[in-house]
Amino acid sequence: MPNSKSYNLEERTFEFARDCRLFVKKLKKTVSNIEDVKQLVRSSGSVGANYIEANEKLGEKDLKFRLKISRKEAKESRYWLRLLKALNKEHEEEIESLIIEADELRKILSAIINKI
Repeated sequence: MPNSKSYNLEERTFEFARDCRLFVKKLKKTVSNIEDVKQLVRSSGSVGANYIEANEKLGEKDLKFRLKISRKEAKESRYWLRLLKALNKEHEEEIESLIIEADELRKILSAIINKI
């Protein structure tokens, strides 16, 4: 994961989803990893997809709704990453950086929601 973070939230959410996908390729193919990875891939991609939908809003109510879904998906991504971290100690550092990014995205989305 690159050190310089994009200020463009659409790009940053894309990078988060991409980084999650690149990371999961490194994991052992255990039953739990496979299932947790499926969930992480879905939720990490949904952060950005819902953010993009929010920007194509049909009104303020729709904007807030889509942003809340995006925030929920960031929280869910964090959950799956924590599970993967607990069971894949050899990748702890890399997973922690993804957890931090999921938290930062959640906080950014919360700030946007609170300003609406």
